[in-house]
Amino acid sequence: MTKKLTGVFLVLLGLFATGTAAVAAPPPSGSTDPVGNDVSWPQCGKTLPSGPAFAIVGVTGGLANNTNPCLAEQLAWAGKSSTGGSSQPKVALYVNTANPGHEGSWWPSSNTYANVTVSNPYGTCGSGGGGAGPVDLPCSYMYGYAKAYDDATIRGITNPGTYFWWLDVETGNSWQTGTSNATALNRATLEGMATYFKGITAGKTDSAGKAAGVGIYSTGSQWGTIAGTVPPGSPLAGLPSWLAGAKTLRGAKSNCSLPGLTPGSSVTVTQYVAAGLDYDYACG
Repeated sequence: MTKKLTGVFLVLLGLFATGTAAVAAPPPSGSTDPVGNDVSWPQCGKTLPSGPAFAIVGVTGGLANNTNPCLAEQLAWAGKSSTGGSSQPKVALYVNTANPGHEGSWWPSSNTYANVTVSNPYGTCGSGGGGAGPVDLPCSYMYGYAKAYDDATIRGITNPGTYFWWLDVETGNSWQTGTSNATALNRATLEGMATYFKGITAGKTDSAGKAAGVGIYSTGSQWGTIAGTVPPGSPLAGLPSWLAGAKTLRGAKSNCSLPGLTPGSSVTVTQYVAAGLDYDYACG
């Protein structure tokens, strides 16, 4: 499923005798279920729900290196409309992720970004000649770190350290494939992003006292294809999981019992699609 890349779509629950498709229903008005919504560029200009328990707003616009053109207005909607009636933060954020290598518009050439020299667990990113570095573990880590830095500092987020940030990991974005170390390269990028967000959110909370931090959005299948098996010592291990793939609220509730995406991870949010919108269930 590539909801963040292709936009929302209608979930088919069955066919009437006439051949007309039935559409999944959103939670009924006044429902006590802790259901929220996630929105981003596909919802630009559309009427957004009122009174979700929580909201998750896309910071990027479908790619890891751009900005959601409706970010400001959607953040305003989230802050005003969300009730905060769940275990999740009233307003959280998500960002697109990728590892395009040299096919992207930019690739790192050193361990320094925005005048900060990053402690790189994989060693030194660099070509030795001033150009883009190789598509290796050190430079993949730096690419992720740089994209996370940009998400927090240049896209219009105020007090970025007080938010919970979700990494949107989907096969529709650009990833390394076809080599024996492809998943390791992709993991390194995600580790760079996770490390940056961990650094800015450590010990911080939002105005309601909900903990800031970082987690992973994906499905088990997409995650396995992109990132493979995560070692227990990885910065990705133990991060909360937000699972896509359910077709109904009942299915989303059931998915709370699935394994998390990384070692030590628990599923804290699940998603289903109804009436052209993404709905999210707060587990537990």
